Parts: sequence; C-alpha cells; structure tokens
Amino acid sequence: MRKKTKALSFFLLFFAAQALPASAQPVLQSVFHNGGVGKCTGCHTIHRAPSIANGTATQSGPYLLRGTDPGSTCLNCHQASNLPGPTAQYISTPDSEMPKGVPPKQMTPGGDFGWLKKSYTWMSGTTIETDPGYMHGHDIVAVDYGYAASPVMTVAPGGTFPASDLTCISCHDPHGEYRRTANGTIVSDALQNACASGSYDTSPDPTPNCPVGDYRLLGGIGYSQMGVDHTFAYGPPVAVAPSDYNRSEAMTQTRVAYGEGMSEWCANCHPAFLNSNPNTLSAYRHPSGNGAKLRFIARNYNMYIKTGDLSGTIATSYLSLVPFEEGTSNYDVLKTHAKTDNSYLTGPDANSNVMCLTCHRAHASGWDFNLRFGPVQQTFLTADPGGQPAWPGTDASGNASQAMGRTQAETSRAYYDYPASRFSPYQRSLCNKCHIQD
Repeated sequence: MRKKTKALSFFLLFFAAQALPASAQPVLQSVFHNGGVGKCTGCHTIHRAPSIANGTATQSGPYLLRGTDPGSTCLNCHQASNLPGPTAQYISTPDSEMPKGVPPKQMTPGGDFGWLKKSYTWMSGTTIETDPGYMHGHDIVAVDYGYAASPVMTVAPGGTFPASDLTCISCHDPHGEYRRTANGTIVSDALQNACASGSYDTSPDPTPNCPVGDYRLLGGIGYSQMGVDHTFAYGPPVAVAPSDYNRSEAMTQTRVAYGEGMSEWCANCHPAFLNSNPNTLSAYRHPSGNGAKLRFIARNYNMYIKTGDLSGTIATSYLSLVPFEEGTSNYDVLKTHAKTDNSYLTGPDANSNVMCLTCHRAHASGWDFNLRFGPVQQTFLTADPGGQPAWPGTDASGNASQAMGRTQAETSRAYYDYPASRFSPYQRSLCNKCHIQD
C-alpha cells in the first residue's frame, strides 16, 4: 500500500506543479531539491526517451530514471569531469581523474565515493599486503559510473539491508517528503513541498506555512526505498552544515554542528551497532548514541592536542577528524557552531556524546571501514623525516608498509589536507583523542 501511495503522491505533485501559475512554479522548481522534491525531468525521462548518463547516451532505467539505476541517476548531477577541486554538491570523482597515485578530489564531510575505486598493494617485509577499495566505504550500486555492490558483504553489517540494493536513495529520500516544521517536528508530507533546505547555517527557520527540508533529505520514520522490503524506524538526525562544506582543511577546519540522533538514524540499517550505554561495550560494541554521553571523557578530548601534548583547553580543542554530537536539538545554537573559519572550535562537555560519525565518514574515505583517520593496521599515523612530522607516502618519507601503498598526496587527501605538522612526528591513532594512552 505504501508503494502505491508514494507513486500516486509523486504523480499528483508532478501534475500539481504543471497546473500552478507561472509565479508560483519557482517555489517547486527554481532550485533543484531545495529541501524537497526536485524538478521531475531532472531525474525522470518522458516516455522512456534516451538519456545521458556519465556522458554517454543510455536507455532510461526503472521508473523512467535518467540512468540505469537510482545511484547512476543521482551521480548524473553529483559527479562531474574537469572540476578544479572540491566543488559544491559533488561526491564522486571520475575514474580518469584519479589514476594510480592521484587521490579523489571531493572533500565533503561525507567523503568521496571515488575512494571505493582506490585499491592498494605493498610489501610488508616479505609479505604482500592488500587494501581493496570496496573496504573504504558504502559500496553503492551505480552501474553507469562503475560502482558495484560489495563482493564480500551480502547485507549491511549489524543489520539485514541487502547490499545489492544499496544506492543513494537507500539513505536519501529522492522526493524529499520529510521536512522540519515550525514546532521542530519532522513530518512526512508528499503534497506540501519544503520552501528551502534545512541543512545549512544559512537555511531559513521553518514557519507554519513554510517548512524546510530535513537534514540532507535523509529518510525518516517509515521511509522505504522503492522495491526494497526495509522500513526505517528512526528519524533523521539534528545537524547543521556550513554552506561551504566541500573544501580543503589545509588552513581551517570544516565543522558540521551535529546535535543528536545520528547513531540512531544509522541504526535504521545497522541496528546491532547502536549502543547508547557508556558503561558497557555490549558485545564489544563501542558506545554510540544519544545516551552515550562523554562525561569525564570530555576532559580527555579537550586536553589532547597530539601525541605527547595534553595542554589543550575546551575553547580550542575541536578536531574535525574526531567530531561529536553536542546533545542538543536547538537549531539556533547549532547554526552558530557550523563554521569553516575556525571561529568556533569549542570542544565537548559532559553532555556531548559519541556518534557513528565520530569515527566514520558517511559515504567513503581513504581508509578501511570509511574511517576518518587511519590506518588501523599501523601504530603511527605520521612519518618522521628529520624530526618533522609528515604524512607517509610511497614517494616520500616513511617506509612502504607505513604508507600502505599510498602516495603522500593520497595520504594527505585522506586527512582532507589537514597538515601533518599539527601532529607529532610519531603520531598515534586519533582514538587517543578520547582514550589517552600517551
């Protein structure tokens, strides 16, 4: 019944848009997505007309999509060639622009899916080590762009969602039916479009007549990907991103202000990993969720600057490689914290909590398990050429084993160009940001 309802609501919305007077149509069509459903013909063809996917003419896919599958349809607008660097909404780098030794371009907080195509081989003593790309994140299916399901996982870790059905719309609602209302609640309404995005520090506040989209158009309670028997039990997280979120962090950090609910939302597909009890590592699972308050761990986070340096203070301790949730649903507060100019680097307090994105990126990363930092197989993150910390690489200081087959440029990009000089010559894992072992 839900599938029929969604399909009916989509076509009702399409024809309603065409019936609006010209002065009203820009509310629905002026900016693609804009917190809600985009222009219908941006994703769907008419009467199965040939479409263009990845620069090549192709027959339209299911549901009259402009791609072989939903993931390919999304990448028609979220991957582009010849971009100068990290740019706006792009989340994937073309294969031709990241040959051996060259890293993906995009540096959104969620990561560049291009890392899924970067596999590495190196020698550790006399042993050949490998690091396959499919271990670097969520293995989305987007046939037109060369993305395929994980060859080793049939279902989501800690859950039952089928890996063969994982696409962009497994997480993001393509029709943007979930929106935040003036009273702060998230509702699903296929017939009332959002007036604007609700994801950014520049987003307007919702009003009774003008709701805004939920964070990143993520599916909410009751969401179900078309054709997949899997229904979400948790609503979208409370979070605010700076509007210039896709950027290098060589000079200043990119701070997404996470409020609460991220781990709960991730549990829609990974329920076994949700553990909000900070007093137990239930079945060896790290505490994560609204109840996983940092408490005394916040002191460790705020003191820790790098290996051997515990002189930090709460005023400047924030590190984008180890973010946290602030434990609030107040968007007015979060909007003042979402920054890219280092003007707000305040660390956590006892009410802040650990979330899945404290350690992982949502899309993909340069490390296994889409971790924000790595490598998990090595003791030290940095190399030590003459007492000066540097990122290891096959073409720079650091032995091949420490570089794990990566060039220095690839290692640096995996850290979003965050300078190695801000760490120690023998920098240990950033797990120490909370769990000081120095």
